[in-house]
Amino acid sequence: MAQVEATTERIVQAEPEAVFTALADYSGTRAELLPEHFSEYEVREGGSGEGTLVHWRLQATSKRVRDCLLEVSEPSAGQLVEKDRNSSMVTTWTVTPAGTGAANVVVTTVWNGAGGIGGFFEKTFAPKGLGRIYDAVLAKLAAHVEK
Repeated sequence: MAQVEATTERIVQAEPEAVFTALADYSGTRAELLPEHFSEYEVREGGSGEGTLVHWRLQATSKRVRDCLLEVSEPSAGQLVEKDRNSSMVTTWTVTPAGTGAANVVVTTVWNGAGGIGGFFEKTFAPKGLGRIYDAVLAKLAAHVEK
């Protein structure tokens, strides 16, 4: 099995603290940021950053649906890590300053991919598809915090 990685980033015209607060607000803002690829969103524990347990279904393609139960941690300032209890998938959100009144938001997801020819196609196409999904999340995040 090869590790698969998808990374997307965006400069958001808002203070890094405001951007991070919006991302960490699983009981409020986060649900509003998710595009149609996400369903069955439910906060099961916590709701704000560290200690949150959140569930959703991610439909990456018409045939590929992943049931996610994510434990949220904050290993360092400006960073959220979502570890899926149902798979090897880990998503890390990192918010850093990008000049006055702006933030750079980077989202990286890694998981253990399939082997063989299926793994080849997963490693080739899945990062692009997931990148488009997270680009939509980042666009909604920017629209939310740049008001």
